[in-house]
Amino acid sequence: RIASINVQIGDRVKAGQLLASLDDRLLRSQCESQKAHIASAQAQVHEWESEEETAKSDLRRADLMRNEKIVSEETWEHAKFRVDETIAEVNRYHSEEAAAEADLNSASLQLEQSRVVAPFSGVVGRSSVRPSQEVKAGDVLFWITAEAPLRVLFTVPESSMAAFKTGKPLDLTTADYPGQHQAAHILRVSPVVDPASGSVQVIGAVDHPAAWLKPGMSMQIRLVP
Repeated sequence: RIASINVQIGDRVKAGQLLASLDDRLLRSQCESQKAHIASAQAQVHEWESEEETAKSDLRRADLMRNEKIVSEETWEHAKFRVDETIAEVNRYHSEEAAAEADLNSASLQLEQSRVVAPFSGVVGRSSVRPSQEVKAGDVLFWITAEAPLRVLFTVPESSMAAFKTGKPLDLTTADYPGQHQAAHILRVSPVVDPASGSVQVIGAVDHPAAWLKPGMSMQIRLVP
């Protein structure tokens, strides 16, 4: 569920900037619970490791007294069982600690994913979220558009492709801004002809983009002689 929205359409954002937050109260509670579980397991490990050292010390004495036939076999077996028991408990709490750490890592990852951030710097072009809206993985929440570098994508007929070479200057115009011209140049030309349309794809780079240019605009392109 959307807890907060931090940007609006038209806002310029930087890579990693917070766009919106999801309700993370349950995830934070899970993280704190797992941290407490880890601390408890670590305390138990330390306690049982101390018990293990004591038990091993007792077993060493029992070994000596057994060799001297001072203690019975039953007493020695009891000392041996105590060592095995403490080792098992140490291993058990180590396993609990590892499982809690894995759960904490999983909850922490989900907690990080509850922050919707900009993948790169740009401007917010569209927003599809509202407060308290329920969302799921894969939902489109924002449309972030990089403002630079601007590229223009177009196709030319196969019969004319010889004239379109890398570096050649282009003149861009649009009916929305009569009389305005924008300089560009050919950046890349596809080496492949589309057999369905008999055309070649060309990518142009806009030189010093004017303020009136907007990503997504349709342009008329003329190859400058």
